[in-house]
Amino acid sequence: MSLSEQIDGQIMDAMKKSEAARLSVMRLLKSAVKYYQVEKKLAEVNDNDFLAVVRKQIKQRQDSVEAYKQGGRDELAAREQEELKILEEFLPPSMSESDLEQLIKETIQQLGVSSRKEMGRVMKAVNEKIAGRADGKTVSQLVQKNLV
Repeated sequence: MSLSEQIDGQIMDAMKKSEAARLSVMRLLKSAVKYYQVEKKLAEVNDNDFLAVVRKQIKQRQDSVEAYKQGGRDELAAREQEELKILEEFLPPSMSESDLEQLIKETIQQLGVSSRKEMGRVMKAVNEKIAGRADGKTVSQLVQKNLV
């Protein structure tokens, strides 16, 4: 079952169970996927594109949580946190930091990179290998740490 079909199924489940928060998030996610499909002029959205949309939605929620907390709006931050948990269900399991660091070291060795000037090459190669199983900020920090 594709991830888009999973959304449709979860929308139906949320309606049957009267889960307003889940229903709202699923509808917003379906809309974001459709918008992405139209924007990129794709006939169909594959799972990698779907995960990119989910990551973007997660990033938006994380930014909102920070903004709401800084503004003293804890009730809105809590609602965004709840939506964030629902969205995270669609992500593949995360890599441990030790596995990620090992992968980065192997990639650096394979590419023969020795300076930070070539960090972009390493980041591109690593991001292709991890396929969204790690946060970009964490990957960047570990690459910088390993490129001395």
